[in-house]
Amino acid sequence: MKLELTKKQYRRLLDMVYIGNWILNSTRGEDRFTDYDDLESLLFSRAKDEGMGSLAEVWRGVVVPSRAFAEGGIHEAIMEYENNVFFEILAEDLARRDMDDPPIDETNYDELTRRIDDYMAEFEEHGTDNILIDADK
Repeated sequence: MKLELTKKQYRRLLDMVYIGNWILNSTRGEDRFTDYDDLESLLFSRAKDEGMGSLAEVWRGVVVPSRAFAEGGIHEAIMEYENNVFFEILAEDLARRDMDDPPIDETNYDELTRRIDDYMAEFEEHGTDNILIDADK
């Protein structure tokens, strides 16, 4: 297969590959999806040829994203995504809990979305500051 990209497109592709591999493998420990690691390595191995050598380095004989790449802002984008997803999942879980976790259908969907919206408004204003548990139980 041959794929032609501009330098800007290639750079964006590196970001996307890194983010995708991070999501798939960052929590897997030794049980990584190595085929994704291999693809990431292949794509980053071309960085030097494209004048972007600072984006890749060799670690234990394998081409990986460089520390400069990883510390260059990509993790801020990942953290923003994770933060948003965290609050969306939490809001939905709490809303479903408040409703005694019924199956959602057209009769209660509007109530669920209203409750989710209420929780999201709370999180936007106060984060998790108002979430408390009774530690004495």
